[in-house]
Amino acid sequence: MMQKDLTEGPIVRRLLLFSLPMTAANLLQQCYNLADTMIVGRFIGDDALASVGSAYTLMVFITSILLGLSLGSSALIANYYGAGESEKMHTTIASSFIVIFLLSIIITAVSIFALDWIIGILNTPEELEGMLREYLFWIFLGLAGVFLTNYFSCLLRSVGDSVTPLIFLSLSAVMNIFLDLYFIISLGWGIAGAAIATIISQYSAGFGLLIVTVARNGNLIPSLDEIRKWRKEIRSVLSYSFLTSAQQSVMNFGILMVQGLVNSFGVSVMAAFAAGVKIDSFSYLPTQDFGNAYSFFISQNSGKGQRDRIRKGTRIAVLITVMFSLCISLLVNITAPWLIGIFFSNPGNEIISIGVSYLRVEGSFYALIGMLFLFYGYFRADGRPSVSLILTIISLGLRVLLSYTFAPLLGYWAIWVSIPIGWAVADLAGLFFYKRNTRKF
Repeated sequence: MMQKDLTEGPIVRRLLLFSLPMTAANLLQQCYNLADTMIVGRFIGDDALASVGSAYTLMVFITSILLGLSLGSSALIANYYGAGESEKMHTTIASSFIVIFLLSIIITAVSIFALDWIIGILNTPEELEGMLREYLFWIFLGLAGVFLTNYFSCLLRSVGDSVTPLIFLSLSAVMNIFLDLYFIISLGWGIAGAAIATIISQYSAGFGLLIVTVARNGNLIPSLDEIRKWRKEIRSVLSYSFLTSAQQSVMNFGILMVQGLVNSFGVSVMAAFAAGVKIDSFSYLPTQDFGNAYSFFISQNSGKGQRDRIRKGTRIAVLITVMFSLCISLLVNITAPWLIGIFFSNPGNEIISIGVSYLRVEGSFYALIGMLFLFYGYFRADGRPSVSLILTIISLGLRVLLSYTFAPLLGYWAIWVSIPIGWAVADLAGLFFYKRNTRKF
């Protein structure tokens, strides 16, 4: 067992030691995503890269539903863990596993059935439709693996174990890269090879985490009697999980709508945006993971009623997030042309110029989204995921509204500028809700 009690000990040390394995795990996953994008772009072509980029935005949206359900239930589990209420914790684990597993099967079936409709709403250029359809069909078959990986990663993190998910996600990322190279270059499977490599790696990580959780974390395994009582906690699970899932999915649905607008500008903008989004995800991922680690910290301490420790932890989390984000913003601005160029074997000046414009506009404001991740984590852990949902609606709603209003007049630049504006307004709303909440204590 590698479980850690986040309710005791030095706050900075606890937060950093807990968050660093989470960040490392997801950075490795992003390294895979970058490698996957580079392999597809260099060995299959720009059209394939544009298709994978468009599919990536869609898959982030669908994955966010399962991740949100897992994050929501794990916040509740962490609360019971911190309070020492083992029976409620076990019943919640049983309830959340059953509910999220069934939903993952439903999402898989609906996604495959609606594949042509999905391609249509993405506003996909006609020449890319066949390639995108082939890629998505295989990716959808891997959604159960996404469920297993996210659920057991969140479960272990809820009790302070962020190392075990790191191990399995690292192995999955390495496996993914090697399978990509083998299927695409050696076997010549094209874009289907990239998708098959992804789902094999996902299922491997998911089943590995399941086996380790059962074998090494006996205190997390419900008894048969507790499993039979899974309906007792279903209301709490649904309350936490669905609101968190709604927050995650609304966030990514807004991005998906922006992807459809991006696609209307043609393949060059699509390809540049695909590369830019991957770099973006890599750049602010540490602050996103730190926000999730902060959320587990809040959940455990809330279970024990330690409000002073929560306030101290919040001040520390804000300082760390802002300082790190400013450093990353500076680095991305300096290296933007090189970062975009690594995705293409022979990029034209147009693609480089578009990609650099995206990175320098959005990359200058990573501190804003870093703060937004902290607000998401705080309100989810404090039993008010509805506030996180409101902040997401503000951020993404404003982004979509500004993009669709001004992009037809000003071009793709309007899409880039709308993103940090949405972050800033949502941060102001989050600060308002936070101040109103802290006055009660």
